Amino acid sequence: MPDASREPRRITIQRDGPTLVEGPVEVVLEDGTTVTSDRFCVALCTCRRSRTYPWCDTSHRRRTNE
Repeated sequence: MPDASREPRRITIQRDGPTLVEGPVEVVLEDGTTVTSDRFCVALCTCRRSRTYPWCDTSHRRRTNE
């Protein structure tokens, strides 16, 4: 994804939660598939429990609260 802006993207790492990335973003998955989001901020799943992977659907909450 070419970036017309030279402004750095902000990435916020959260313990026991998703990684937040200022958008828009393009994510390349392990199999080479590319997914994009035009949202101003996206939550990337880091626990791999999300049904909408690579996007976070808060599935990690069920596991950490058990």
